[in-house]
Amino acid sequence: MGLTGGIGSGKSAVSARLAARGAAVIDADRIAREVVAAGTLGLAAVLAEFGPDVAAPDGSLDRPALGRVVFADPAARGRLEAIVHPLIRSETQRRIAGLAPGGIAVHDIPLLVETGATGTYDLVLVVEAPCELRLSRLAERGLPREEALARMASQASDEQRRAAADLVIDNGGSLDDLDSRVAEVWGELLTRRDAKVAAG
Repeated sequence: MGLTGGIGSGKSAVSARLAARGAAVIDADRIAREVVAAGTLGLAAVLAEFGPDVAAPDGSLDRPALGRVVFADPAARGRLEAIVHPLIRSETQRRIAGLAPGGIAVHDIPLLVETGATGTYDLVLVVEAPCELRLSRLAERGLPREEALARMASQASDEQRRAAADLVIDNGGSLDDLDSRVAEVWGELLTRRDAKVAAG
């Protein structure tokens, strides 16, 4: 299953709850960090493209500095994606190949709709939350409102994500509400998994 949603919508909260129920979660954001970690060819390529201003004093990637560049400039974001997306795809495929058959795999991928990859999944789950709530969550993480709005503007709209969704979770309420909705979705996933296994 592909799991997606806009920044601040609460994908991580949903993926954690699915993992607790037994799903194998592959986190695209985590892989994206790993492929540009210190000492990797990915980091070397990013620094070669964007220069020393996006390097931290210890030589690692200064992600906030890079974010300020690429989320303000679509062309720069395209150059970054051309470097990291092939690395992310390769590592994701490696991890999927290592999963046990018959399980439920959840690929937590923020840019699923933007990359046109919705057709590669058995189903797509979209997590939603109201814009102001998302901005509030991002502010709690230390992301200034203008930067948060720029990142939101660079992503697909709620309408575009909803059009690609097989299932939607509204994460604008309480944690109890979220738990209940995840339980419903998990039941749906088990039903679909069993039907697929039965069909051979």
